[in-house]
Amino acid sequence: MHIGIPAETQTNETRVAATPETVRKYVSQGHRVTVQGGAGAAASFPDEGYTAVGAQLADAATTFGADLVLKVHSPAPGELALMKRGAVLVGMLDPFNAENTRRLAEAGLTAFALEAAPRTTRAQSLDVLSSQANIAGYKAVLVASSLYPRFMPMLMTAAGTVKAARVLILGAGVAGLQAIATAKRLGAVIEASDVRPAVKEQIESLGAKFLDVPFESQEEREAAAGVGGYARPMPPSWLARQSALVHERAKQADIVISTALIPGRDAPTLLPSETVQAMKPGSVVVDLAAGRGRVADPATGRRGGNCPLSEPDKVVLRHGVTIVGYTNLASMVPADASALYARNLLDFLKLVLTKEGALNIDTADDIVAATLLTRHSEVACEVER
Repeated sequence: MHIGIPAETQTNETRVAATPETVRKYVSQGHRVTVQGGAGAAASFPDEGYTAVGAQLADAATTFGADLVLKVHSPAPGELALMKRGAVLVGMLDPFNAENTRRLAEAGLTAFALEAAPRTTRAQSLDVLSSQANIAGYKAVLVASSLYPRFMPMLMTAAGTVKAARVLILGAGVAGLQAIATAKRLGAVIEASDVRPAVKEQIESLGAKFLDVPFESQEEREAAAGVGGYARPMPPSWLARQSALVHERAKQADIVISTALIPGRDAPTLLPSETVQAMKPGSVVVDLAAGRGRVADPATGRRGGNCPLSEPDKVVLRHGVTIVGYTNLASMVPADASALYARNLLDFLKLVLTKEGALNIDTADDIVAATLLTRHSEVACEVER
């Protein structure tokens, strides 16, 4: 099969969907691999690395014209026009975007959105959300430490003792847990909050204190249990109690990293403006949900994140607090982010390609069925919000 690896064109995107490591494996399986010139340059994978393992270099039209196209993001309309009907597309295709899904179907593509893979043990090796969130959580702490005007660890010097930074992590999914681990390595004192009581043990095992908000109803307990490994929207009664606790702890924190996202829904507001106003001058907030929250400015349509003051892809100063709204932290570690993502794709393709290299879509496979977004000219899977 002819596999195409185009360059990513989305703003601030530095990742690539295949590395020389995975291209070598595709070639050894008998596939013909075409890589767009310069596709891996921003991730420190020069063209020579691809040609050395058997890939051919070509322009965008040739790579998008392949039988199987591997992407990080869904193709832009102009790129989509370069793809042939009946081709296969695999990547992070934003399955909750109905308009984009419709375009893929109208282009006659068989498209697989890997974000829709079930959160099961069997799917771990191809879980793109986890692999990239892990990197985002790590980078969030480094970004925060670079903007924080003090030391992270406690230091005892001849001039006196410097207290350790207090870090508050909101959301203990993959990104949050990695943020806890990274902040701990840097010597910070850490507290963490999450709606799911099951993560308390994980939080504490990494050296953080769990901020517990007790449940007062069965409805709250059921919502906190989540579904498919993801959190669900919590009842207003619980959110009010959590908000009060987060407000008090944020006032004491030096750094807050918020990671709360609910697939297909607006990110919950965890750090309202009043809380930011109450925080200490010089504090830092890193909002991993920036741009995916509720509309914070009706005049411009700007969306906040877990904090309504966040501005997508900007660092702003509000009430003496530095608020970071980078929307693609994984791309700030492009070499490793690309390597992990490329391995995710490699493992996924084992489910839909035979040893002879032919396409075999087995919808009896729960992973294949969940990720199959469009097939030919029809929407194969309507992802529920």
